[in-house]
Amino acid sequence: MFPAFLIQIVFVLIIVGLLLWVVQQIPMDPTIAKIIRVVVVVVVCLWLLSVLLGYLPNGPYPHRP
Repeated sequence: MFPAFLIQIVFVLIIVGLLLWVVQQIPMDPTIAKIIRVVVVVVVCLWLLSVLLGYLPNGPYPHRP
């Protein structure tokens, strides 16, 4: 029904959301928590961009079945 890469994206985003929630629950300096959140969001955005470009028909990484 859904392509496998969409299920993978949703699964990873749920895990990352839980990770960010856990980081927020840990008592730590707000500056360190903000740095962790920014790094995680940037890494996830780069990963998402690479996954989406890999599945575009004319993307830089052609889809291999």
